[in-house]
Amino acid sequence: MKKLLPFLLLFILFSCRKSSPEIENETSVIAPGYVQYTIEQGAHYCNNNSLKAISLNEMNFKVKFDSSAIYKTVNAANQKDINKLYGFSEGIDNHVNSARIGWAWYKDALRLYAYTYCNGTRDFKEITTVDIGAGVMCGIKVSGSEYIFSVDKMIVTMPRAVQSTVASGYQLYPYFGGDETAPARIQVQIQDIP
Repeated sequence: MKKLLPFLLLFILFSCRKSSPEIENETSVIAPGYVQYTIEQGAHYCNNNSLKAISLNEMNFKVKFDSSAIYKTVNAANQKDINKLYGFSEGIDNHVNSARIGWAWYKDALRLYAYTYCNGTRDFKEITTVDIGAGVMCGIKVSGSEYIFSVDKMIVTMPRAVQSTVASGYQLYPYFGGDETAPARIQVQIQDIP
């Protein structure tokens, strides 16, 4: 009996532990090869967002959204605001020339968008809806005077002001908003594809 006592105490300790939603949703299982980006409740910016210079003609990545991407904004009019997922600036100000994939939980679906600034003018187009938990292949390619966005097999083009064959600027990371900050912790996993 004395030998079983430590195991019995451990069993009682862990089986009686009260579970809370905050602990259960604190972290999701990170898929191999992915980086998890977390936007805390009340924040716009994610963690893991260090300044990174880029020089590229194409950016490819795979993304996985978990159930934290299902959210409700405080102001119902902001539900359609597009959050930013991943992309790049061309130059030092992403509000002048940049390309990103955007996302929103809108009309009961997770929607991905082509989202750009072209000479200071913001524009966007819906690309497609995606499933929570699915690994989704995304890409942004520069091609002369346009950006070519892809999500799985769906393709959308958007105007580009810069005429070079290579985009030079910096990496853009997950960002919530719009007008509002994240209503709860949001976790997104992204895997860069060379």
